[in-house]
Amino acid sequence: MVTHYDLLIRGGACVLPWAVETADVGVRQGRIAALGVSAGSTADIVLDAKHLHVLPGLIDPHVHLRDPGNKAIESIPSGTRAAVLGGLTAVFDMPNTSPSITDAQHLAWKQEYAEANAWCDIGLYVGGTKANIGALAELEVARGVCAIKIFAASSTGDLLVEDDSSLEAVMRAGRRRIAYHSEDEYRLQARRKLFKRGDPYARHMEWRDEETAFLGTRRIIAMARRTGRPAHLLHVSTAEELGYLKDYRDIATVEVLVNHLTQVAPEIYERLGGFGVMNPPVRGPRHYEAAWAAVRDGTVDTIGSDHAPHSRESKMLPWPDCSAGLTGVQTLVPVMLDHVNAGRLSLMRLADLLSAGPARVYGAVNKGRLAAGYDADFSLVDLSRRRRIEDDWIVSPCGWTPFAGMEVTGWPVATIVRGVPVMQDDEVLGQPTGRLVAFRS
Repeated sequence: MVTHYDLLIRGGACVLPWAVETADVGVRQGRIAALGVSAGSTADIVLDAKHLHVLPGLIDPHVHLRDPGNKAIESIPSGTRAAVLGGLTAVFDMPNTSPSITDAQHLAWKQEYAEANAWCDIGLYVGGTKANIGALAELEVARGVCAIKIFAASSTGDLLVEDDSSLEAVMRAGRRRIAYHSEDEYRLQARRKLFKRGDPYARHMEWRDEETAFLGTRRIIAMARRTGRPAHLLHVSTAEELGYLKDYRDIATVEVLVNHLTQVAPEIYERLGGFGVMNPPVRGPRHYEAAWAAVRDGTVDTIGSDHAPHSRESKMLPWPDCSAGLTGVQTLVPVMLDHVNAGRLSLMRLADLLSAGPARVYGAVNKGRLAAGYDADFSLVDLSRRRRIEDDWIVSPCGWTPFAGMEVTGWPVATIVRGVPVMQDDEVLGQPTGRLVAFRS
């Protein structure tokens, strides 16, 4: 029987949870209609994926779409354009922007703008504050909201929630999983006097040391266990935390960043200066090895970029005046594919960490799998293609990447969002068609 589809992906090696299998994929009305279609089937669009791997749409669950000098809402076009060039079909955007997304009015504003200007699908975090605790239960189930985000250590504006009583009140306001930046603010402030302006950039990791991170995580997990409120620990960066969190899988999920899997101190500070400064910091080899061990043993649920495109000028300031944060949404997939080729993880594990994992942790509906009925989101990659990452490839207005000059093997060659090809061979196609991701409430 001849069947017609909107889109056919022919001959690709499909990355399934249990294996990699060559199959044709048929798409209708933005959903996967079939894995394995008859040879005579036709389609409005046919993509030849021979020699390519077809991954379920890859997701960066941790981005800050705030270009230098722009409000968050103005950086959604450039940030999501970077995402699709980098092989991503969805991103989850943080709330610490200008204005902060902490109330229904500003959330509605961002929802509307995102659906008109995003190149990929997008989820939105709402920031928890001491002033909006009473509204969080309603905000967390609003359209497109992936989670409440809590900054338990230094952040912008009024987003700091550092004391135990406020943190516990947040946990008792609602029921969905909360995402945390879990450094300990009190220890950060007490240690600040040990350092001076103009110190070497490597002192950043001494100030925000292992105990600052581990203390924050222990406090949050203790309260999460007491309240029964699930926690997602963002950018976990220390061996101590990763070892500790293995015993709390009933209440906690774990994110690590591509930077903590790729860059190592002190080399990063010696080579990049302020362009290597982020929170929590890149640390030494012991923590790098622990992060990879946690990826291999299943402790890690998601990998993100923590994309924060600060201007060159702000990154070149002396420490600690330099902005903390690194670009990454466009380079996440190429760097992780290079790790696959280096044998550090399998392609199936990559799909779990960058697709099924974010969908599972945040409750994204119809995302994260190559299966009939799921959204037709695909990241097509060439595992043998070799490229050098350079600043001139970066489309974020800041124009730089901490991975400039890195030779990688493995490259995204096409991005398809709900059946619509939005990137092919380094060219962004058509017009923005991104939508808000649906999440289970």
